[in-house]
Amino acid sequence: MEQAILQEGVRRLVQNAVSTISDDARLLLRQALDRETNLTAQSMLSSMLENVDIARAEGKAVCQSPGYPTTYAFFGEDTFPAGLEKLLGAELVAATKAGYLRPSIVHPLTRKNSGDNTGIGMPNIEYIPVPGQQFVDLYISFKGCGAELGNAIEIFTPARLGKDLAGLRRFVLETAVKAGGKPCPPFAIGIGIGGQMDVCARLSRRAVSTRRWDDHNPDPQLDALEQELRDQINSLKLGAAGTGGDTIALGVKIAIAATHTAIAPVAVNFHCWVARRSGLRIYPDGRMEKLL
Repeated sequence: MEQAILQEGVRRLVQNAVSTISDDARLLLRQALDRETNLTAQSMLSSMLENVDIARAEGKAVCQSPGYPTTYAFFGEDTFPAGLEKLLGAELVAATKAGYLRPSIVHPLTRKNSGDNTGIGMPNIEYIPVPGQQFVDLYISFKGCGAELGNAIEIFTPARLGKDLAGLRRFVLETAVKAGGKPCPPFAIGIGIGGQMDVCARLSRRAVSTRRWDDHNPDPQLDALEQELRDQINSLKLGAAGTGGDTIALGVKIAIAATHTAIAPVAVNFHCWVARRSGLRIYPDGRMEKLL
């Protein structure tokens, strides 16, 4: 893919993500407000939506935290996005200098701040080959790190999953209760199941970052489980900002991978309501389509 085309795509991707939230999250917030019966939660949701409108109108950052940016590149045999790391790194630095992102990336031990959101392992990119695909799908997610404080992972045995996945359901619900208001709810949850610890963790982040929060899983079993878990979490009445109310989970997204017969790893990954997620399909001829 030509560098000029990829560069323009990366620029659009980052600029859209830092100045607003994804359309699906905005729609789900509006729907949550329309059905909310708790007055405090109504006020919280109204303020969240007003914040988004102001950020979009003024071209300002939608949240003071830059979160942790992760980019996903889905590509075919002839559409590998060569040079993506360099282009993305430069765009993230530019967005930081322009005031859209607070410089918050630090060394994990010394805590030294680079001042421009660069550092070891940055930018973080996951490359996913898709045989036969004639375009590149790029997604970026600036996931808030307060939400990370609620994340959890458990290496289940098949027996602990339980009849009708009762053990898995209990783990997800208990994780939501323990997280409380830390993940800046209402949140979406990504759940990765399978592989080993590293695989299910990656799947949980990818599911909540690249799928629309209002979509349906193409796997009927997983689709039913997603909806049931979302409704069960909301039945806890933890509400917006964790202060009580009808909606704390905007969506639950599950991704799976084959695993070993002895284990069943499960990772739960929170994404706050500030859904700074952007997706773009880029064709070799320069055409681009918005995905998120």
